[in-house]
Amino acid sequence: MLQGTGSDVGKSLLVAGLARACTRRGLNVRPFKPQNMSNNAAVTADGGEIGRAQALQARACGVAPTVDMNPVLLKPQGEIGAQVVLRGKVHGNASARDYHGLKPKLLETVLESFRTMSSEADLVLVEGAGSPAEINLRSGDIANMGFAEAADVPVALVADIDRGGVIASLVGTHALLEPGERARLCGYIVNKFRGDKTLFDPALETIHDRTGLDCHGVVPWFADARLLPAEDALALEAPAEAYKPDAIRIAVPRFGRIANFDDLDPLSTEPDVQVTIVQPGSPIPADMDLILLPGSKATRHDLEALYAEGWDIDIKAHVRRGGLVVGLCGGYQMLGRSIADPDGIEGAPGTTRGLGLLDIETTLGEGKTLAETTGTDVSTGETVRGFEMHMGHTDGADTARPMLDLNGSGDGAVSPNGQVMGCYLHGLFASDPFRRAFLARIRSGAAANTAYDNRVERTLDALADHLERHVAIDTLLAIAGLREAADTR
Repeated sequence: MLQGTGSDVGKSLLVAGLARACTRRGLNVRPFKPQNMSNNAAVTADGGEIGRAQALQARACGVAPTVDMNPVLLKPQGEIGAQVVLRGKVHGNASARDYHGLKPKLLETVLESFRTMSSEADLVLVEGAGSPAEINLRSGDIANMGFAEAADVPVALVADIDRGGVIASLVGTHALLEPGERARLCGYIVNKFRGDKTLFDPALETIHDRTGLDCHGVVPWFADARLLPAEDALALEAPAEAYKPDAIRIAVPRFGRIANFDDLDPLSTEPDVQVTIVQPGSPIPADMDLILLPGSKATRHDLEALYAEGWDIDIKAHVRRGGLVVGLCGGYQMLGRSIADPDGIEGAPGTTRGLGLLDIETTLGEGKTLAETTGTDVSTGETVRGFEMHMGHTDGADTARPMLDLNGSGDGAVSPNGQVMGCYLHGLFASDPFRRAFLARIRSGAAANTAYDNRVERTLDALADHLERHVAIDTLLAIAGLREAADTR
């Protein structure tokens, strides 16, 4: 099990890379995360949803994602706390305090899923959440040491040197653990290193003197991590890339409860495209070719924030200038006349005025649509694929002009002049032919030659190669009880 000394230290990426490396060695590998908190989710082959990171890790293992890879998923939404997804299905909503009381009741479900994964694999790579040093949350813990002790798995700590304080984070985490938890630690990995590694050698001695722990790798910064789907919304706060004067310019308002923002990744990888994340407090630039409204886990909440930012004025001015607007899932719902939540699914019951750019209305309700699907783009006839993940129903005159045809059923809507459109399908921009045709509609001759899925596969292989060079994988396999696999390397 990899547990971090903090959030965003790179645990998800390390598990994905180790999964690919060990799978290439001939091992049957499965990823597992007992509890995840993320609004980036994926639909599984068995009809549920899990964190996007575990879906990527499953891909690294060469297997289809299943709900047992992430039995507890928390999806933050608005002021009511988080939606609790248990083994792929919505269990209900809970405040942070209510969930803290619920955790002990979930442990057996988590262990059952872990046993299922263990029965299918030679090796299960477990990812913790946050940090085991958050001792105020230790009671009833199912995400870090509470799970490790219940499942009896060894633990390696992961620390991020790029953010500074790596010695203190490792020594401090060790100091805050109970003696039995410390005994479970088998070492640590230092991640995101830049510069001359020999300068870090004295630190390794200090950490060993203070903790007794061995270092199983100092992993240099892996620049191509940006080419893999990110799970944490912190990735959206990275500095904007240099202005590209000849690029197709796409603006994406940064919602507070943005969901499935990996929909943007295939667009960002295109050389002639520049995706600009518009942060709160900034206007949407006037020189955009496309404004894309992404998914949201609290659609009415984010729509009200959109109005507070004045982005509605920017979007409507963009349309008047002849610009294109696309909404995905929650962003699609925002484009209509209204979003009603009579039962308080996402917050207080009520109705929020939409942007009125599409003649549609949405009503949120119980029951969640979760489905992988394929179809075609009505405008170009190009194939699309992806998944639906939403609560509610959308209807109205503009749905008579659907954006997509999904196995004979219309999805989404298009305005009469074709400038505004939206749909519920996540992942459609990952379809290379559709993405090329869509971008060509904006600007003829734009280079859109990225083979997105192939690029992800190549990046996972490159990550595995990177970890083979810098992590003592043989040692970790031996610790996991796979000494024969390590010895026959």
